[in-house]
Amino acid sequence: MTAPAPETLNRSIVRLALPALGALVAEPLFLIVDAAMVGHLGVAPLAGLGIASAVLQTIVGLMIFLAYSTTPAVARRLGAGEPGRAVSAGIDGMWLALALGAVLAIAGSLTTPAVVDLFGAAPDVADNARVYLSISMWGLPAMLVVFAATGLLRGMQDTVTPLWIAGLGFGANALLNALFIYGFGWGIGGSAFGTVMAQWGMVGAYVVVARRLARRHSATLRPQRDGLGGTVRSGGWLFLRTVSLRIAFLATVAVATGLGSAELAGWQIAFTIFSTAAFALDALAIAAQALIGRSLGARDTETVGRVLRRTSAWGIWFGGIVGAVVAAASGVIGLLFTGDPEIAALIRPALLVLAVAQPLAGFVFVLDGVLIGAGDARYLAIAGVLNLVPYVPALLLVAALAGGGASGLAWLAAAFFGVYLLARALTLGLRVRGRAWMTAGD
Repeated sequence: MTAPAPETLNRSIVRLALPALGALVAEPLFLIVDAAMVGHLGVAPLAGLGIASAVLQTIVGLMIFLAYSTTPAVARRLGAGEPGRAVSAGIDGMWLALALGAVLAIAGSLTTPAVVDLFGAAPDVADNARVYLSISMWGLPAMLVVFAATGLLRGMQDTVTPLWIAGLGFGANALLNALFIYGFGWGIGGSAFGTVMAQWGMVGAYVVVARRLARRHSATLRPQRDGLGGTVRSGGWLFLRTVSLRIAFLATVAVATGLGSAELAGWQIAFTIFSTAAFALDALAIAAQALIGRSLGARDTETVGRVLRRTSAWGIWFGGIVGAVVAAASGVIGLLFTGDPEIAALIRPALLVLAVAQPLAGFVFVLDGVLIGAGDARYLAIAGVLNLVPYVPALLLVAALAGGGASGLAWLAAAFFGVYLLARALTLGLRVRGRAWMTAGD
C-alpha cells in the first residue's frame, strides 16, 4: 500500500476526529439532562441522582474497554482486505457486551440497596438513589452494546453514524424524561426509565446498522468462539489499564477530601474542566485508533509512523490552544460554577497548573489511542501500574505537607497534572520510540 500524502492523511484524521468529538460530547449530555430535570423535583431527588450516577459512571467507565478492544480488532481485519471478518469481529464484541451487561444488570439490581447504603446518605436521599439505580441497572446491557457497536463502526472508519445515533439518543432521552417525569408524574423513576428506553433505542439503531454491514460483507451474525476469545483477552488487559486510571482518580479525590471541603469542591471544578478538555483531545485519539489499526492490518508501517507523528503533533498543539483558553478564563471559571469569589480565587492557581499541562495531556491521550489501535493492550496495562509508582508517593507528600488553601490545591494539581501525566507520557513515549508495538497483520 502506498502511504497517503500529508494532505490526505490530514483529511482522514479530521474526517474521523470531528464526528467522534460530537459523539463524545453527546454522551455526558444524558447525565446533564437527567440532572437538570430531576433538579426541579427537589434537593433529595437531585442528591439521590448524584449517588446513583457515581455508581453507574464507575461501572460504565470500567467497561469502556469494549469499545477500545473492538476498534483495533475490526480495523486490522479491514486493513487486511477482509471486511467480512472485520464486521464479524465487531458483532462478536456486541455479543460479549450483551452477556456482560446482563450479568451486571442482574448483580446490580440485587446489590443496589447495599451499594446505596455504603454512601451513608439521609433516608430520603437514599430512597431516591435506590429507585433511580434499580431501574437504570437494566440499561447497562444497552450501554455496553453501544460501546461495542461504536467500536465496530470506528474500526470500519465510520465515526459519522455513531454521531447520528448519539444525537438521536440524546433527543429521545430528553423527550422521554420530560414525558415520564412531568407528564406521567413518575418523579426520579421516570428519569431513569426514560434514559433506559433511550439507551435500548440506540441499541436497536446499531443492530440495524450491524445487520446491513453483515449482509453487505457476507459476515455472520452469530457469535464466534475465536472472536469472543480475542475480545476477552484484549479487553481484559484494557480493563486492568482502566482500573489503574480509576485508582489514580479516586486517590486524588481522597487527598483533596483531606485538604478540606472547599478544596474538594475546587478540585471537582478543576477536574471537570480537565475532563471536558479531554473530550476534544480524545477525538484525536479515536482517529489514531482507527487509522493505526487499519494500517497495521495492511502491513503499512510507513503510514503507521505518519499517523503517529501527525496525531502527536496535533495533540500537543491542540492541547496548547486548550491550555491558553483555560488560562485566560482561570479567573472566572470558579465564578461560573459557584458564583463565590473565594472559591474562584482558591482554584485559580490549580487551573493555571492544569492549563500549562494541557500540551502534555494532548500528547498522552494521542499516544494512548495509538497503542490501543495497535492492540498493545498488555503493555498499556503494565504501564498503568508503573505510572502509579511515582504518583502515590507524590500524593502522600501533598497530603502530609501541602496543607489547605489555594497553595495546597495547586500542589495537588501539580502532582496530578505533573507527576502522573508525566509518568504516563514517559511510559507511552518510550514504547512508541521502538517498533515492538508495530505488530503488522490481522
